[in-house]
Amino acid sequence: MRTIPTSVEAGFSRPLVRLKADPTFMKIILACVVAVAAPALAAAQVAGPTLVLPFERAGAESPLAWIAEGAAVLLADDLNGLGANALTRPERVDAFEQLGLPVSASLSRATIIKVGQLLGAGEVVVGSFDARDGTLTVRARTIDIETGRLRPELVESGPLASLFAVFDRVARRLAGVPVDPAAATRAGRVSPPVEAFENYVKGLVAGTLVTQAKFLERALEIHPAYDRARLALWSVRSEQGDHVAALAAARGVTAGSALSRTARFDAALSLIELARYDEAFGELIALAQDQPAPALYNDLGIIQLRRGGTPQAGLPTYFFTKAADAEPSAPHYAFNVGYAYAGRQDMEAARYWLREAVRRNPADADAHYVLGLALEATGSRTEAARERALAGQLSARYEQADAGDGRPGVVPRGLERVKRTLETMRADEVDAAILGTQQREQDELARFHLDRGRRLVEQERDRDAIVELRRAIYLSPYLADAHLLLGRAYARSSRTREAIDAFKIAVWSQETADARLALARAYLQMDDEAAARAEAERALALEPASSEAKKLLEQIGRRGG
Repeated sequence: MRTIPTSVEAGFSRPLVRLKADPTFMKIILACVVAVAAPALAAAQVAGPTLVLPFERAGAESPLAWIAEGAAVLLADDLNGLGANALTRPERVDAFEQLGLPVSASLSRATIIKVGQLLGAGEVVVGSFDARDGTLTVRARTIDIETGRLRPELVESGPLASLFAVFDRVARRLAGVPVDPAAATRAGRVSPPVEAFENYVKGLVAGTLVTQAKFLERALEIHPAYDRARLALWSVRSEQGDHVAALAAARGVTAGSALSRTARFDAALSLIELARYDEAFGELIALAQDQPAPALYNDLGIIQLRRGGTPQAGLPTYFFTKAADAEPSAPHYAFNVGYAYAGRQDMEAARYWLREAVRRNPADADAHYVLGLALEATGSRTEAARERALAGQLSARYEQADAGDGRPGVVPRGLERVKRTLETMRADEVDAAILGTQQREQDELARFHLDRGRRLVEQERDRDAIVELRRAIYLSPYLADAHLLLGRAYARSSRTREAIDAFKIAVWSQETADARLALARAYLQMDDEAAARAEAERALALEPASSEAKKLLEQIGRRGG
């Protein structure tokens, strides 16, 4: 069993609340839930969240083009308000940026299905709208990602002034919830004026930050209580680097708002940027005590890393570990833990966590580089050199770097990862789905090169085998079989030192008797009988019945005798 390095540092405790209810009361509640929510529950049996794409515009160019993006915003919000599982706009935008896709471009059906698969979505909502003579007509349908089939089209229409009611009906039909013609609110939420919503959407999609800010400020002039527009303005001001204005925007959201928690988190981020660490720490602690979340612990760790934490207030490693434990699939949390340990020169703990980070995201150049520093500091020079070489392949910043600021063993500053969204569970699920899909595709290609390399080794075409195996290793750095085969090809080509390095990494990636024996034979070729004996004895310990290990030990004994 592997031991995870930990440190005993300050923590939180919170009461566990358990509710008891009268059985008769519970039966009544259950009956109501079944009667009212059964259609929605049936619709929610989709594997993965729902992705809502911007709608197509029917007919000629129109000043109402903003409705294309507005449709996606409204439907995602309304579906979530009805208890469905839809990606919000920030999640969709972040995912598309990771995939290198334009946020508002028209996509082919094949591309839509591929995007849905990459995001781990169960279905995608697509549609179109038309606005003529003051009447808005909306057509929507879903694509099942697993089968690629289009479901029947839904059509709703009404006066343009009733835009929210039209999309509310579309959302209810998509979710399988009965449409209430008399409903005055969208899933229990009061809608802003249409003109304010129009400026809000234009602010989201405008081409420059200055234009975005103008539209969002106009939306707030029309509807000062429009907190979504206020938080969007916080995002723009933050991106502009005006953290004073960003803080003012976030603090403009009232305590009674449904977005108050998000606004407080955003305000804390602005305070961090302004180096007002005590205020930021107090805000995040209060939020965490009210409702813990990985993003809160992560950013508390950021504060402690930048201002210097103490065991009494909580060391950075404590908070980062809390975040990583709460969201194990998130590579950035694992990186922060390892990075903080490396900064404290606790390189054994850093090695563990940074390996976890690169397992979750093999393309993380920073993690590979700092892992290389940690490995070198603990005496694993061969593995360290490979990690730094891989970092150089993944990022130009590490191509010529020997260490953080030119001195061996110095950990670079400023690599810590701030979490900028509070809704981390969903965001990290999307990130994990993207990384997982990309990794699967990369692994498949690595296996292709590995299989070709194996056949070439069997045919003793070692030069060609080395090329294929190095390609496999580039795609999957910890593929033990590839390192083992590469070592054999090197050994047969009289490149014994390179063979030893390859065998060492094969052992590090996955310790087996075969890998230990291969390393022992390579050492024997170098006349290093002590190292050869140690490796052969380790192979025998792993596989006590190994006749090859016994035979090799006898051979070493005769040479030494």
